[in-house]
Amino acid sequence: MIKTLIFDFGDVFINLDKEGAMENALNLFETETLSEEILAMNNLYEQGLLSTEEFIDFYLDNFPKLEKEDIIEAWNYILLDFPKKRLDFIKKLSNNKAYKLILLSNTNELHINWIKENISFYEEFKNCFDVFYLSHEIQLRKPEPNIFEFVLKENNLKVKECLFIDDTKENIDTASELGIHTWNNNPKIEDITDLFTIKKDLF
Repeated sequence: MIKTLIFDFGDVFINLDKEGAMENALNLFETETLSEEILAMNNLYEQGLLSTEEFIDFYLDNFPKLEKEDIIEAWNYILLDFPKKRLDFIKKLSNNKAYKLILLSNTNELHINWIKENISFYEEFKNCFDVFYLSHEIQLRKPEPNIFEFVLKENNLKVKECLFIDDTKENIDTASELGIHTWNNNPKIEDITDLFTIKKDLF
């Protein structure tokens, strides 16, 4: 029996343009691929192991033609809209109090600041959850097993009573290996509001 729902944020609640953001970045940086160093720095920033200032300075050092604003705009390019029906969905779930609701997101300071400024109901959304974990605040990052172990231990959860929803297969694979029920949602054809229809076998 499912007692706890653990949700990702991007491409579950807020829409993302991953492909467009990558294309935009490659054009801006005038390169065909992002280096291993850039990818590693991105991950460190998302894990809260670099400050925003250090993160931006890294890019400015590597791409001296660019300005700070160029970096921030490119970094936030991935963020799109947050359909109101998804807010209504999580509000209804919260009001029903049938499940413990947890958000578990790989999110960094620049992204969350953009969301606070551009999504008018962000605080209302956040308040729907019993616990709200952002990777840069807890310095843990999916798909590493320790982030899931942290959530399970902190909330005294049993794996078989948890359902984890995420659009990224690597994150789902780790959770599944730990025994957590999962839904690897496809944001192009599925919506979180259809959770109880798509995963009806669990409820």
